[in-house]
Amino acid sequence: MSERLYHFLAEHLNTRKRELFDQVAAERTRHLTVVLEDIYQTQNASAILRSAESWGVQDIHVIENGHSFNYHRRISKGAYDWLTFHRYNEGPDNTQSCISALRSKGYKIVSTTLSEGAVQPHDIPIDQPIALVMGTELSGITPLMSEHSDYHVMIPMCGFTESLNVSVAAGVLLHGIMQRLRASDIPWRLSEEEQTEIKIMWARKSISWSDYLVDLFESGETL
Repeated sequence: MSERLYHFLAEHLNTRKRELFDQVAAERTRHLTVVLEDIYQTQNASAILRSAESWGVQDIHVIENGHSFNYHRRISKGAYDWLTFHRYNEGPDNTQSCISALRSKGYKIVSTTLSEGAVQPHDIPIDQPIALVMGTELSGITPLMSEHSDYHVMIPMCGFTESLNVSVAAGVLLHGIMQRLRASDIPWRLSEEEQTEIKIMWARKSISWSDYLVDLFESGETL
């Protein structure tokens, strides 16, 4: 059904767009996902989305405890439209809800921190799915997220500055992990079915009358 729906929608995309969808979907992954825990500065959130999308990460998990999630389209360069979001903002403990969801999908939780005992980026195991957690700009990850993290990671500094901006740190870590995955024999890519599902999502966002087309397809009618 999904394959047929995508081919139906794809008839209303130009050739370049269809080729681009195929090319990008083939490089997408859910082996690595990004978790934003209470990020509140729109420029940081937007820059992280841009880095994640550029490196092939498909899913973004957004925890909204004290701050609502917002992004800036100009900074994100439209990355928001191509990503899949999972938002946690309805319960008394949204961090725990996110942790439970990640665990149910088999993710190892890797949190950024300046704490002693944190591993360096190249020491993070990549054989199992990784959820990379970026904490709020002021205080970093919450104690609960820290407690439930499988690994704490710290980017080594050699200057007077102790840490990077959260969006820069995310970009550095995403680049390093994705480079290692691409050089490995780990099956990090999406399945054919998952690729089709996200191409349907992209097509629906690219075609202004897509709701009408989907209704037409589901009714069994033809144009």
